[in-house]
Amino acid sequence: MDVVRDLNALRASVAALRGGDTRIALVPTMGALHAGHVALIEAAKRPGTRVVASIFVNPTQFGPNEDLSRYPRREMADIRMLTEAGCDLLWLPSVETMYPDGFATSVRVTGVSDGFDGASRPGHFDGVATVVSKLFGQVEPDAAYFGEKDYQQLAVVRRFVADLNFAIDIVGVPTQRDDDGLAMSSRNIYLDDEQRRQAITLPRALGVAARAIARGEDVEPVLDDARTMLAAAGFEIDYVALADAETLTEHPAADRPRRLLAAARMGGTRLIDNIAIDPVGPV
Repeated sequence: MDVVRDLNALRASVAALRGGDTRIALVPTMGALHAGHVALIEAAKRPGTRVVASIFVNPTQFGPNEDLSRYPRREMADIRMLTEAGCDLLWLPSVETMYPDGFATSVRVTGVSDGFDGASRPGHFDGVATVVSKLFGQVEPDAAYFGEKDYQQLAVVRRFVADLNFAIDIVGVPTQRDDDGLAMSSRNIYLDDEQRRQAITLPRALGVAARAIARGEDVEPVLDDARTMLAAAGFEIDYVALADAETLTEHPAADRPRRLLAAARMGGTRLIDNIAIDPVGPV
């Protein structure tokens, strides 16, 4: 696997990979890689496709009281993991490359970015949309792969790709989970042993709620029960909500794909998760 840190070298390396009819797939990451990221690489490794990963801890998507300074950085371990996974090229830009002096442009996606994490973390999705747009311009991929764990992020990317006419296929990859059901996340390392044991209440509460909603039970009492389960486990709840899977508007019609979404803090660690709920067909 080639590792490049210079933009001109990136473009030359991508051009070399793209020879003939070869497609380029991009897997954007912030590093601190785990099996969930490997699943993205594996999903991108299709016949006739070369895989480019990026690692960039993007400062513009962190709020003033968030964990930018302590976000885990494990460059050598990440390089080994990507090499073993069969990634073809790693793009490792600096902050100065991504945001040079005088940088004055931002990409803002309204609607899908407004609620949930967008409401809890003002400016977060502006930072996400801006940096992903830059990565798309730098790598010029034919497809890009994102994990469904960050479901609102995936919806934001799909929206601006459609709005700005990027000729890029956006592929969502199902959430990867540990054996106990907790969604894999780079932030899980912040949990101590007791917090880690309690954290599995998050996917369990969502699973119970999703099954109840799929059975046709009233949504609000079901969501209240999920909140009660989380609070009893020691979570400080940000939101537990049911939304339209495309628009992320709340109170979605039952005949459309829906997504059950949650964010809550265990100690100082903010965890998110979501579960798909299929539309209810005619009786």
